[in-house]
Amino acid sequence: MKLSILDQSPISSNQTPQDALNWSLKLAQAGEKFGYTRYWIAEHHDLSGLACPAPEVMLSYIGANTNRIRIGSGAVLLPHYRPYKVAEIFNTLATLFPNRIDLGIGRAPGGSSEAMTALSGNFIKNVGNFPSLLRDLLHFLDDDFPTEAVYSKLSASPIPENPPIPWLLGTGKKSAVLAAENGVPYTFGYFMSDEDGTAIIKDYIDSFRPRKDGETPQVIVTVNVICDETTEKAEEVAASYLIWLLQMEKGERKQGVPSISEAKQYKLTEKDQETLERVRQKIIIGNPQEVKQKLFELKTKYHADEIMINTITHSPQDRIRSYELIAKEIF
Repeated sequence: MKLSILDQSPISSNQTPQDALNWSLKLAQAGEKFGYTRYWIAEHHDLSGLACPAPEVMLSYIGANTNRIRIGSGAVLLPHYRPYKVAEIFNTLATLFPNRIDLGIGRAPGGSSEAMTALSGNFIKNVGNFPSLLRDLLHFLDDDFPTEAVYSKLSASPIPENPPIPWLLGTGKKSAVLAAENGVPYTFGYFMSDEDGTAIIKDYIDSFRPRKDGETPQVIVTVNVICDETTEKAEEVAASYLIWLLQMEKGERKQGVPSISEAKQYKLTEKDQETLERVRQKIIIGNPQEVKQKLFELKTKYHADEIMINTITHSPQDRIRSYELIAKEIF
């Protein structure tokens, strides 16, 4: 099984944003050491507890301090940007770090309505134009605009020998169909979706139209996982993440992921308990053997080529240990 890392660069309650970003580098380095296929970092804007608004900046830093692991965005939120600039940035990264760059593309806002306005002016309009933005981006990456196109004489230089590999990220049928129509690999956000992922991925595979000769559909499924030596320890470590998710859902803008002791002291109402039970359904928590079994079940159920793991804990050491234990059990 191929395993990869999704990093949202969480800020713990005892950390600064600088701490969180430096631990993101350490996580990428650890992932390379443990044998993970790729490391992607997410884009968020002015969201309490998440440190990275600019994946492209972190990727240059991480690429310069790793050697083999593929690195990419999970995702660049394309409605905020012009495709040409995105292609220039990722072509530059692919020139610096040959055959290592993924360009994950998403359409989510990644922040508040104020952030949307500050970034792109009319985000809703841009989302409506997302299919066109995606097509332009792919033409820039492939350097193959038709001769009659406005941008036919324009290149997103530097043109790397090995272009960035585009992936479309999504949580519903619309994104899956768009990925299939454009012949790009698809990443399904299982950890964020309430829809039937099996049907969504089947639609993607059945509808796939290769962009280039020989290409076939590729599927990554992204899931939240917290692993430790024992089930009991994993449950204890996971308490921080669960309470943090609850706080965000309730609009309590508490800065950072709480510690285990802070999470234990949080007073839960009956409604809170119900919310946590619902949230837990999308998280794999357990010892290495339990996690391995559930990951293989997920891979089989969703016909996934690869599983991408998102792990958030208060302690960065707990986070890295979770990835290490999973790698030792599976590889």
